Amino acid sequence: MVKHTLDNVEENRDVKRRRCEDIDRLSRLSDELLLRALSFLPVPALTVCQRLSHRFHVLAGDPQLWKSAYYSRFVRPRASRIPGIRDQDVPAASLLYSSRLSKWLEDEHLVRRGTKTNWKKQYKLRHNWSKGSCSVREVEIARRPTIPAILVQLHGDVVVTVDQAQGLRAWSLKGEHRLLARLDLHSGCLDCPTSVVPTSLALDDSRGGFALSISVGFSDGGFGIYTLRSQEQNISCRYAHAASTNGAITAIAYASPYLVTMTDAQLLSLYSFSLDSPYDQLDSVLDPPRLLSSLKSHTSWPPLSISLRASSAAIVASIAYALPTYLSGWSVGLQELRLTPNGNITQSRLTSAMDQGFTPLSSTSSNYSSPRSGLDSSPVSGNEDAALPILTKPTSLSYSHPYLLASHPDNTLTLYLVSSSEKELTIGHGARLWGHTSSVSGAHVGDRGKAVSVSLHGDEIRVWELEGGITSRSSKRRMAAGQASVQVQPERKQHERVNGELFEHRSRDIADAQRRPRHGFDGLEATKGWVGFDEEKVIVLQEKDYGTQALVVYDFS
Repeated sequence: MVKHTLDNVEENRDVKRRRCEDIDRLSRLSDELLLRALSFLPVPALTVCQRLSHRFHVLAGDPQLWKSAYYSRFVRPRASRIPGIRDQDVPAASLLYSSRLSKWLEDEHLVRRGTKTNWKKQYKLRHNWSKGSCSVREVEIARRPTIPAILVQLHGDVVVTVDQAQGLRAWSLKGEHRLLARLDLHSGCLDCPTSVVPTSLALDDSRGGFALSISVGFSDGGFGIYTLRSQEQNISCRYAHAASTNGAITAIAYASPYLVTMTDAQLLSLYSFSLDSPYDQLDSVLDPPRLLSSLKSHTSWPPLSISLRASSAAIVASIAYALPTYLSGWSVGLQELRLTPNGNITQSRLTSAMDQGFTPLSSTSSNYSSPRSGLDSSPVSGNEDAALPILTKPTSLSYSHPYLLASHPDNTLTLYLVSSSEKELTIGHGARLWGHTSSVSGAHVGDRGKAVSVSLHGDEIRVWELEGGITSRSSKRRMAAGQASVQVQPERKQHERVNGELFEHRSRDIADAQRRPRHGFDGLEATKGWVGFDEEKVIVLQEKDYGTQALVVYDFS
């Protein structure tokens, strides 16, 4: 064995010591130069840089870096596919990121919020949506079957449910899921008989964070207006409408002070309440509403979708419905009422997606208008492009202007684009959406071009990006190839997410889920056909074999 002399050891120590004393030239750079250098890094490298030091944690998390990354990945590709933007005589460089000149499309609301927007969180959220990656939890809401089914609506972090046995309930989805408030329908309103069953539910968030208005339709033709105050954990009844002989209210929409109802007898009624009381008088009883119009339909069939759109110039009430036709099976129709802010109806018109030359099964003219309205509906508008034939009745309809989405039992959906102006109302030809491997029981479309659909057994949930419509060739190719959607990949949230560990843990869960047989989560085998979502989560109402019903929450945050 070779022995080293003492001089050699000291020399080696000096060399090692000199290496440790090398100057860190990178740290001498200013924050501005470092931010410029970091702007060229991909997102995975930015996340690594945040773990280098406290200084780099702040620099690599700079909002402008993540804002630029968000725009480059999620906004610019969609903008380049939209015909209205792509076909303009604008150089391609104009679509590059600019803090002042960039076109943000439906994400403009994030820019308007200024410093309140956490761009890194938004990037992570959109990344999880694009990959279908989420955590999943369940909220049990009933231990035995309910007939009819429980009605559910989602608003922010609050879920509202109503049924005959448990009444009106509000659930909080923040942190640990819990029951916020409950109101017995029969004891809460003196005019509500004990035999009625809730048949429709709608929410109105026009008050913002102060309170949430709830409207419930009943099997006897009556309806009620309620107010939920989350901070006080209280639900109060403000109005109970008398029963009617026109049948159960199958659909309802409420945008204070206007309310629209649709009954079993296909009677569409539009009401107007007096302006609501201030926040400190939300428990006060509302005066009876004024009936603005009542229209009788002979061609509309369930499923139905009712919506209200309010602006400074007009109020638009819309009802989308299934429409049986000769030979071609089924189509969809849309009726629209335009009102002035003071409640006067200025226009009532109809349209459908039927081919020219086909007529509804009903022989009654679709121009019928009740004597109360004093207005004649416009003739049904044909479309130049032939709609795809629908041989079976749609299982659900969802309308959020300009998107009209129908789901079918043959594993597909159909997307229609609605054009509504002061001169005309038309429904474009339908585009079939492929991707599901079993019957689609429900679908919901949002106001920013995103839609969620769920299969009959609840084991397949898909997220659709409809922004840009169905006019471009690239969109048509993606839809025909079944690439227009992403399947949600749920997994249990076993522990709090820690830097780096989340992605490894999540990928293993997805791989395990793909190897397991395709069944409902934790024995949830059947879905009740309702699905809702917001910017961070998807909620599905599912039922186990023995009748237990639960809200399954898929959290993408």
